[in-house]
Amino acid sequence: MAKVKMKTNRSAKKRFKITATGKIKRQKAGGSHYNTHKAKDRKRRLRKATLVHPSWEDKVRGMLKEF
Repeated sequence: MAKVKMKTNRSAKKRFKITATGKIKRQKAGGSHYNTHKAKDRKRRLRKATLVHPSWEDKVRGMLKEF
């Protein structure tokens, strides 16, 4: 009997990328709509990607089972 493989969470696969050093990259929240009242500096910061906090890395890796 074949082993059952864990499926990758498809929404997590679209939201997170693994860097070459093994860290998990994500986009910042809050920049997609209602932007007219937000400051330019704030919107510029929201465009940049950031890393997942170390306390969340295990949970995200659990959703990205292929890594």
